[in-house]
Amino acid sequence: MPTLTPSERDKALATLPGWHFDTEVNAIKRDFAFADFSRAFAFMTRVALAAEKAGHHPDWSNSYAEVMIALSTHSDGGVTQKDIALAKAINELAG
Repeated sequence: MPTLTPSERDKALATLPGWHFDTEVNAIKRDFAFADFSRAFAFMTRVALAAEKAGHHPDWSNSYAEVMIALSTHSDGGVTQKDIALAKAINELAG
């Protein structure tokens, strides 16, 4: 799958509240904050199921009630439409 041009990526990011492009890791990223660990973990479980269904998996970390997600299509060397689609699904899961 072709990587998005910077213009295509920025246009897509404008439709994804909370997401930004991180040049250091060549990925789109978003941080999520929850009331407690249980809610953060439940969110991660929902994201894991959606990612598995899409066949596209995030780089992420969790610290108590915070979850950081980075999306990049490593096999294609950057951000692709797969990342945008998964970010949209993640936003919907976050509510």
